[in-house]
Amino acid sequence: MLPSSTVENYLKALYQAESSLEDKALVPMGQLATAVGVAPGTATTMVKALAESGLVDYEPYVGVRLSSAGTKLAALVLRRHRLIEQFLVEVMGMSWAEVHEDAEQLEHVVSDRLVERMDAMLGHPSVDPHGDPIPTADGNIAAPDYHSLLTCPLHTAVRVTRVTDQDASFLRFLEKQHLKPGHSLEVEVRDSAADSVQLRTGAGLRITIGTQAASKVLIEVS
Repeated sequence: MLPSSTVENYLKALYQAESSLEDKALVPMGQLATAVGVAPGTATTMVKALAESGLVDYEPYVGVRLSSAGTKLAALVLRRHRLIEQFLVEVMGMSWAEVHEDAEQLEHVVSDRLVERMDAMLGHPSVDPHGDPIPTADGNIAAPDYHSLLTCPLHTAVRVTRVTDQDASFLRFLEKQHLKPGHSLEVEVRDSAADSVQLRTGAGLRITIGTQAASKVLIEVS
């Protein structure tokens, strides 16, 4: 099977779904179908074809996981996507909130030669504008274990390293609140009853965000 844009989208969706599971658990077919925006039956048909090509391991009525070959191909799709995002922000001057959809389109059409030229021009970045790790040219990808704003220590200087939600409105909200990757802050209060987290940013602003939003902002201790 040639790696068409549809195949690449399935492999990338599986890669991202597996990253949230433990011990290489199988991804449920319903979850995969939702991720790629198709009916479960359509997803099952594609997964069977991917299994025949050796890109996934499929267990009917249980779920699916990437094979080693599928994992490497998915990582290379992510490499193209994330390098394109970094290029659009750093070189083209686009906002980090608007590059995801463009990268979704471009990742399927740029050549490997162009991707490597982008990588060299950017100085071989390790992360994209959202802090997502950029896989290497041989498909390896770092998997740092970051805290989120829900799990990091209180009253401790921390630095935003990654944002796991690519929604444009959410990214613009974070930018307005000085919560982009690289920005410093402290978590002052977590209030489970109010479903909120109170922060003090490096700019001296005190803000309150919901716990769902806080879970999507990953940090490391400064």
